[in-house]
Amino acid sequence: MTAIFARELVKHFSGDVRAVDGIDLSIKAGQLFAFLGPNGSGKTTTIRMLTTLLRPTSGRAEVAGLDVIHQASEVRKRIGVALQEAGLDDLQTGRELLELQGHLYRLPGDRSRDRAVELLKIIDLDGAADRPIKTYSGGMRRRLDLAAALMHEPKIVFLDEPTTGLDIVSRETMWRYVGALNREEGVTFFLTTQYLEEADRLADEVAIIANGRIVAQGSPDELKASIGTDVVTVHIQDGNGLDAAQNIVRGVGSVEDIRIVGGSLVVYVRDGSSAIARIVVLLEEAALPVAQISLTRPTLDDVFLRKTGHHIEIVEPAGAAAKQTGA
Repeated sequence: MTAIFARELVKHFSGDVRAVDGIDLSIKAGQLFAFLGPNGSGKTTTIRMLTTLLRPTSGRAEVAGLDVIHQASEVRKRIGVALQEAGLDDLQTGRELLELQGHLYRLPGDRSRDRAVELLKIIDLDGAADRPIKTYSGGMRRRLDLAAALMHEPKIVFLDEPTTGLDIVSRETMWRYVGALNREEGVTFFLTTQYLEEADRLADEVAIIANGRIVAQGSPDELKASIGTDVVTVHIQDGNGLDAAQNIVRGVGSVEDIRIVGGSLVVYVRDGSSAIARIVVLLEEAALPVAQISLTRPTLDDVFLRKTGHHIEIVEPAGAAAKQTGA
């Protein structure tokens, strides 16, 4: 069964801003799907269209078999949504917020209270349930926002960069909850993220987006295998000699591609362990001594680099460091 579907989905804003430029999606029920890309790539615009918060310029999309334009109110009843900015009332307690969410979804009073208790325990906030939300750390607030999205037991949940601005401990906690809900309750998750590890560890399938277009899609292992090479990163002592170094390294027979990125050469080469010595010798002979060289297996960032010519740049929101206070 297909949980989320899109065909030629497009969103233009004023002028020539093409935030989303023809996206196709087919996400199976029970999948944990990650939309990976830097800020400004079109992730949030896509999730807002799929959750009925933005009307597409063209194309079509269905969630839970329902058209997001013509059946928007029915779509909203069937999904859970946690956007980048947690919509929490600082004066309420965690318990009060969840019970209010239950009432808004017309859960019976007893069920709303029981569901709040259940979720507060799942997200390890039962000990803070009756504290005002203004006393919660950033990680606690994000977990409470996730719980609010789950109050009415939706089978499809959209999470827009749920761990941006959190410290690594809080991120690990969020990853654990999302993974458990997906495995144990069969919840379909559509997750947007700029964190490579998040997509690699959690997702059954990843779509990499840049400039409003999907540039690669598949399981994390499939995407990394698609590179088909090892990755050698070369730092030379003379940073001004990168162009000359690129031409020299290109002569190594097993090299398939080279990129100059941030003052280094990134070399995609078959059998990197054999090629690395040859690269060092050739550069030394050309009076371009190597300051540092490393050999790695491909990562999702290498896939992004190969497709777009640059790395994913993670941009934390202003003040994020001050919010990274506990899980």
